[in-house]
Amino acid sequence: MILSRFLLAPLLALLLLLVSCKPSLDKPSASASDVSKDAAPAALATASSPAEKPAPVQPSGNILQASTSGDYSLLMVQLPAEKGKKVEVLEFFAYFCNHCKSFDPALSAWAKKNSDRVTFKRVPVAFRDSMIPQQQMFYALEAMGKLNGLHEKVFHAVQVDRISLNTEAEIIDFVGKNGVDKEKFRNLYTSFSIQSLAKNASNLQTAYKIDGVPSIGIDGRFVTSATHALKRAGVEQSEVGGQTATLQIMDELVSKVLKDRSAAAKPGK
Repeated sequence: MILSRFLLAPLLALLLLLVSCKPSLDKPSASASDVSKDAAPAALATASSPAEKPAPVQPSGNILQASTSGDYSLLMVQLPAEKGKKVEVLEFFAYFCNHCKSFDPALSAWAKKNSDRVTFKRVPVAFRDSMIPQQQMFYALEAMGKLNGLHEKVFHAVQVDRISLNTEAEIIDFVGKNGVDKEKFRNLYTSFSIQSLAKNASNLQTAYKIDGVPSIGIDGRFVTSATHALKRAGVEQSEVGGQTATLQIMDELVSKVLKDRSAAAKPGK
């Protein structure tokens, strides 16, 4: 029994690490000392097209605090997020992350299923400066309407074909081979609007205090992930188990946000 207790803690810790990609753990990611310090502490608007301009916010002294249940963490200062009938849900991801690739089909299906109550946006992170080109690639492809067709192909190129896609030349060669007009893409990729969206993504990453991916931000307040989900009692301790539980937590948090909004909108509130 004593031996089991000594073994259980490190095994659980290892499992938690295996469901999240972090700079110090995953290649071709950087070491912890290489994590980019460029992202300003000021956050951001969640713009999803070049026409939208980031609206800086100052989340001064913001703290990410674990919930009592451990299912999610809570930002003490709420960030700007979509209001109204839909809840903003952000996926922080990176193309180098095998867990992001694995989670993507189930997450996409969840977003489609909940499209009537959720505004879902992907946010490419940059743990180091060399990942910024992939952020710009993401937003340039999105602006051209090519992202849906190439999102999975980018994962495959980086993780299976081992193409780094960390330089403009590599990226333009890749998109050209996949049917994208290279000149139009180049002009958009190097534009101020796309650079602003990439910077905004880094600001979002900083504001939500994201140190591993995939992570989910909800309503400018909540952060959850498989690392959180695996702490739930009864959850299967596997990657699939963590993903399934993460989606359940997301459902619960979205429902909570909508319930709170409904209660606040009632007369006398």
